[in-house]
Amino acid sequence: MPLNNVAKERYVVTEAELEALNFPDAPRMVSSGFPGPRAAEALALSAQVESMARGGGRMPVVMDRAFGVTFKDPDGNTFIDLSAGVGVSSVGRCHPGVVEAMRKQSEAMMHSMEVNSTKRTELAAKISEIMPEGLRGDCITFFAQSGSDALEAAVKFAKRVTGRHQIIAFHGGYHGVWNASGALTTGTAYRKGYGPFMGGVIHAPYPYAYRFPFDTTHKSAEQIAGEYVDYLLNTPYTAADDVAAVIVEPVQGEGGYVPPAPEFLQLLRKACDRSGALLIVDEVQAGAGRTGKMWAVEHSGVKPDMLTFGKGMGGDVPMAGVVMRSDLAAKIPDGSVPNTFAANSVSAAVALTNISLLQDPALGLLNRAHTLGMEAQERIRGFNSPFVGEVRGRGLMIGIELVEDKTTKEPLSRDNLGKLMGHVLSHGVLMVPCGRYTNVMRVMPSLTIPRSLLIKALDIFGEGLATL
Repeated sequence: MPLNNVAKERYVVTEAELEALNFPDAPRMVSSGFPGPRAAEALALSAQVESMARGGGRMPVVMDRAFGVTFKDPDGNTFIDLSAGVGVSSVGRCHPGVVEAMRKQSEAMMHSMEVNSTKRTELAAKISEIMPEGLRGDCITFFAQSGSDALEAAVKFAKRVTGRHQIIAFHGGYHGVWNASGALTTGTAYRKGYGPFMGGVIHAPYPYAYRFPFDTTHKSAEQIAGEYVDYLLNTPYTAADDVAAVIVEPVQGEGGYVPPAPEFLQLLRKACDRSGALLIVDEVQAGAGRTGKMWAVEHSGVKPDMLTFGKGMGGDVPMAGVVMRSDLAAKIPDGSVPNTFAANSVSAAVALTNISLLQDPALGLLNRAHTLGMEAQERIRGFNSPFVGEVRGRGLMIGIELVEDKTTKEPLSRDNLGKLMGHVLSHGVLMVPCGRYTNVMRVMPSLTIPRSLLIKALDIFGEGLATL
């Protein structure tokens, strides 16, 4: 593989320091088969006692111990995780600073119910400091336990403060799997047989340029999609006459890791301003530094009215929430949305530690995510695989769209996807697919991934492509 020509930044944190935060033998397969006997036994037991409604339950992977971007299974096989627990482990698993924060806080207090607690308040104040423009310094945080919870709360709040009931969301969107959040989500696997969901949801096209259904000869996908939402909101007889909010992922996640040009969010902001609808950005997967900025919406310069967060803010522990403008929060009645376990003091301490690590100038993780992500994209393109239709992304949120034919864009077959997944797993790399046809492989490692492990993992993926 030729060396990439992306200009190297001089990282403040050394690669040796990052490598020390991982198991030193990754990737390494020691069992005679895969999965090994102990993992196979654990998988069989899991199938007997755990619901397979959860994501990934059928994957032949068993995690036993983890450190950084690496983990071991019960047979001692060591893997590189390019999924970061689906965007959760922003600073790697079991980071020493996080472990120490958990130990220290667990000796002081853990559960505090919903009365005031020092750690929760400290975290809310810190979140206000790190919000994008429009929320920073003048916002209120409502804590939750998962991304789905956060979106449920955001919808409820939007309806309360506007007095309206409709919500606009987007094709390909993923916002959770409960009632309101499930109504926003469009994936068939999450919806079929579970309805009816909350009413009043209107879905519009997302600017997925690679598979956009409309002619883009004269206008970009972003312009067409943005103008369509403006048409819905601000034109009579569209039936979108009572819209409380537009809810959008600044980079679409489960729908295929689709990063729209800034123009799209800018058009949504203008359309919402004209109609009086709120603009809510769902940063559960794209936020917490993954795209090279603390929040993906910052790439557009747009000021949201609300922002949902989760995943990478908590890392090794559950943490999520909704941040809203202070004037909106003032319209929500006290005590109307209780959530007993939200912002547990240990979770708050961990989130504060994660934020500190992500924003530490001595580590430079956000700038590094941008530069390392550019290098990763170039390396993937350098495989020159006939099965790679498009490589796209921002920072370390990269999607590799796999196709059978680059001209027709026929999605990669299930057989070929299975062969590819089998190759990377049996060689010690975990990748998680996404996309509307489950044909987009995600490169979304922890922001602390050493360059050496990223290159090793990508090259194993490239070798897998060459076997198809």
